Amino acid sequence: MTLLCAILAATLSRAELIERMRTPPMTRSSGLVQVYANCPADMRNEFQAPVARFTSKICDNLYSSTTNAPKRFTSAGIMVIIGDGKTNDTSVISRAYKRTDETFYTRIYLPSPEYSDLSKLRLEIIRAFFLAIEKREISESDAMTILRDLDPKKRIDNKYEEIERWTKGEEVESSDEEIIKLMRSVLQPGVSRQSDVLRFASRLYLHSPLFNFPFAKKFHTCTFRQAIDIMNEDPTVRLIAYKKAPLLIAYGGGRSKELSDAAKAYSDFLFELGRAKKDKNELINMLDAADVKLNIALEEARKYEQGVNK
Repeated sequence: MTLLCAILAATLSRAELIERMRTPPMTRSSGLVQVYANCPADMRNEFQAPVARFTSKICDNLYSSTTNAPKRFTSAGIMVIIGDGKTNDTSVISRAYKRTDETFYTRIYLPSPEYSDLSKLRLEIIRAFFLAIEKREISESDAMTILRDLDPKKRIDNKYEEIERWTKGEEVESSDEEIIKLMRSVLQPGVSRQSDVLRFASRLYLHSPLFNFPFAKKFHTCTFRQAIDIMNEDPTVRLIAYKKAPLLIAYGGGRSKELSDAAKAYSDFLFELGRAKKDKNELINMLDAADVKLNIALEEARKYEQGVNK
């Protein structure tokens, strides 16, 4: 075999030898991605693999952030062809094609991969993904929006922004049910924004269970301080307070420590209001302490947003 290789090397030119040694395509994301490299096999890891990882990571993130389930491809939907250019050519050349079996694929050519425009490459990968997966073409501006959504922080910012627009009565893409679900969700574990604190504060009321029977015959909805005043006059307010106490823990949980502490303080207050074992002054002190904790949570949320937006 060694003798055969020596004879082959003696009869072939260097270009022919490199062609014989050329690396096969590198396949990723269950066949969706194939990366072709104009390099010998021994340069596979340093020349071809980084582009394959870059492309497949974007595709995997797109699967995670959309309703599309990963599937196996017998023919690649995204083909990235790496050139051997040594100049600072930033070009990213993309062409879409349709096979006879009605499947789509995109060829993305990088003449000089070391200098390729990565922003442009990301957008072309996103466009190629949706063409292969959903058989639809998306514009570069749509791809840019999707790219922003792939950033966890930007995605969370977009959700908060959509909630705020919905609360102002503006038109949003999500349905009412989806928005309400978002409002109840912990979008950033361990973090509270001002809107989180204000939404929690909007729940600091007790509501009469029956419209025709207001609390103490005068309040369909009452504040916690009003509840202290009428707790002996109308036992119903104590029952509703007792039922609401554990809900406040859930509303404030999973976010910042300051909001969780405030939620716990309000929950303890409602529990004691329901038990009616403490006098009014003790309950007022508990409520005052809870209000202080809520103000601290709001101030910390403001500081967080100011720091993020610098």
